[in-house]
Amino acid sequence: MDATRIVAVRHGETAWNVDTRIQGHQDIALNDTGRWQAAQVARALAGEEIAAVYASDLLRAHATGAAIAQAAGAPLHAEPRLRERHFGAFEGRTFAEIEAEAPEQALRWRKRDPHYAPEGGESLVRLQARIADVTARLAARHLGEQIVLVAHGGVLDALYRLATGQALQAPRTWQLTNAAINRLLWTPEALTLVGWGDAQHLERAARDESTA
Repeated sequence: MDATRIVAVRHGETAWNVDTRIQGHQDIALNDTGRWQAAQVARALAGEEIAAVYASDLLRAHATGAAIAQAAGAPLHAEPRLRERHFGAFEGRTFAEIEAEAPEQALRWRKRDPHYAPEGGESLVRLQARIADVTARLAARHLGEQIVLVAHGGVLDALYRLATGQALQAPRTWQLTNAAINRLLWTPEALTLVGWGDAQHLERAARDESTA
């Protein structure tokens, strides 16, 4: 069977993650924790055969991808189509600020209205179509190989839904942990889920450091 193995990784933590501030297309760097997480996921994947690492061109994802590529000895490619959902006028604001200032829009967002887009932003329907297309295009280049996609929470959520058939409006019951390892299998016929939310490398490293 012609298939491509995909490891999907969300970027390491940023200061805006900690503040629950919406990043979208804003180019926010990793914080100290995020850089540590990038190093740990790179170490966890270092022994695997990886044909290429494709990372969103936003700094937080690209830096995470660079750590993985260096450890694996794989080429790194910046891929703008793996960017986070564009949140338009909401970018830079916290969830609490949006709920206080624009409650009707916040409700549509909370209910995951597939066609709702913040002013100047992107709807869930458009995000999922973008991610389905770029994933298929990249995976088709690497049949029989394994690649790493480094992206963002919204992108990982879209991949999970595409692989499992979960509707865009379905409540999220899966984790989108920074620097966790998520595995999928792509064929020209389908995208399927192999494993999700593996953060053992982060937990083990944290334990090792706490007892050092």
